[in-house]
Amino acid sequence: MSASRISLSETSPLLGQEQSFQSLPTRFPSSAVGMDSGTDAVIPRQSVFLGVDVGTGSARAGIFDESGKLLGSSSSPIQIWKDGNFIEQSSTDIWHAVCAAVKSACSKANISGEEVKGLGFAATCSLVAVDADGSPVTVSWSGDSRRNVIVWMDHRAVEQAERINSFNSTVLQYCGGSLSPEMQPPKLLWVKENLPDTWSMVFRWMDLSDWLSYRATGDDTRSLCTTVCKWTYLGHAHMSQYNEKDSRDMEACGWDDDFWEEIGLADLVDGHHAKIGRSVAFPGHPLGSGLTPIAAKELGLVAGIPVGTSLIDAHAGGVGVMESVQDSDSKEIDKEMILNRMALVCGTSTCHMAVSRDKLFIPGVWGPFWSAMVPEYWLTEGGQSATGALLDHIIQNHVASPHLANRAASQNISVFDILNKLLEDLMVDLKSPFLAALTEDTHVLPDFHGNRSPISDPKSKGVIYGLTLDTSEQELAILYLATVQAIAYGTRHIVEHCNSHGHKINTLLACGGLAKNSLFIQEHADIIGCPIILPRENESVLLGAAILGAVASRKYSTLQEAMKSLNAAGQVIYPCTEPKVKVYHDAKYRIFGELYKKQLSHRSIMAEALS
Repeated sequence: MSASRISLSETSPLLGQEQSFQSLPTRFPSSAVGMDSGTDAVIPRQSVFLGVDVGTGSARAGIFDESGKLLGSSSSPIQIWKDGNFIEQSSTDIWHAVCAAVKSACSKANISGEEVKGLGFAATCSLVAVDADGSPVTVSWSGDSRRNVIVWMDHRAVEQAERINSFNSTVLQYCGGSLSPEMQPPKLLWVKENLPDTWSMVFRWMDLSDWLSYRATGDDTRSLCTTVCKWTYLGHAHMSQYNEKDSRDMEACGWDDDFWEEIGLADLVDGHHAKIGRSVAFPGHPLGSGLTPIAAKELGLVAGIPVGTSLIDAHAGGVGVMESVQDSDSKEIDKEMILNRMALVCGTSTCHMAVSRDKLFIPGVWGPFWSAMVPEYWLTEGGQSATGALLDHIIQNHVASPHLANRAASQNISVFDILNKLLEDLMVDLKSPFLAALTEDTHVLPDFHGNRSPISDPKSKGVIYGLTLDTSEQELAILYLATVQAIAYGTRHIVEHCNSHGHKINTLLACGGLAKNSLFIQEHADIIGCPIILPRENESVLLGAAILGAVASRKYSTLQEAMKSLNAAGQVIYPCTEPKVKVYHDAKYRIFGELYKKQLSHRSIMAEALS
């Protein structure tokens, strides 16, 4: 397995007790982040909030002011090991990257550590293994103790997921009817069955965002976001405990012990679920006594800064974007508008977030999750496991890719910009009636990493129909466009499926790296038929994480209040009104659906042949 750096979670836990984490070396001089370096102390000028987001390939940090404006941000790459379905990272390396990103962001924003009044973490839903001292425990066949994180997109546990789903436990109805191999119970079962030494050594299994908060505060309280969405925790067990004035950590009463025993993980029930979470809290709840002295030194901040209970990165994107709409004349109307929105958090993968007042059971779509993103709302979570990753794969594996990459670098623009311009030129040269029609002979099924929603088939494969011997840049541009359209057809499938089961989604809000691609957003608007609101600030996940810190600092009494204050709308992208464009996409959407049906037929034929 090769390592690479890519730029593309008996009583209440021991709250406030600092763990014996080893202090990290400082990567930047203290003066670069406004720490005392022997000169006159910096006088705080403002209150700012810090958000940290650990994605698949990097750790990022962003500084926001009290209006939600981004003052400065920075990123630092993190190491990743890939070998087929096995994808691993190091929590030690991730923390180093977080520290580097935080210090650099503070420097770029020209603020001191004393000015940061609240901190929040968001991260991928990767699985972290640590021992009683907080040290990493390997989850790798290699035995390398650095590799103690099973990355969210790791698919080693497909067989375990199938076995768990065969039990038809009642908790599965809150996960769209089945668990994905990307969720934590299948991964935990895989470790128990394949790495018994690791299983016996691990003292805490944590979602990555929960581990980051724990690393920063020493508080082992878990987030309702991570536990409900990825661990089968039943958050609605706490319906009577939500207090808008003072949400608190709660004893974890939402675990279904029968489920864990049934699937062969009864030992996780021991010690009041000590290894997977004995207490939980609503997102934004202040943890422990805030930032520990050790963590504060490593991050270049001040001990005691409030740290909010974490969110998964996509859910932080939802928090950072869901209220990014024009002002409403009526607060009551505005309250209901959130029920008609779906947030698209578009990065390596895409997550589709919608909320409802009532719980909606939607086959093949995760949820309903109570208070997993916005407290007191039920969350529906659709998803596509590979979107940005798929576009990178399509482009980077084409023979024309190196030349395009060189051109993009020489012009200081992205490869997407080059391809978008090539498509505009092709539309003129080929006298195409509209840009989307360039793909009339090229059709893609984007399930290159399985189908998460709404089919929920991790064995689904990608399909490209219409290949020729052409290896030109123009051919790559058309294949890229067909892939963008396929991703949008997948989102249309999710939206239509959710609306047919009780949602009333008519507006999309998009954030993440792909939301910066104008062609990607316009094709989604045209294909789905909904306006798409882009936030004023591009870094919605970082803003969502910073909002957690703002709530923890008591600047706002509720998460919703903070969202309304700090979210802001930017550009709105509307669907094309040309009827012929709709007719074209409706036709391609039918083909999109047939590609999967044909795959099932072919799978059955081959299974029969090999039986």
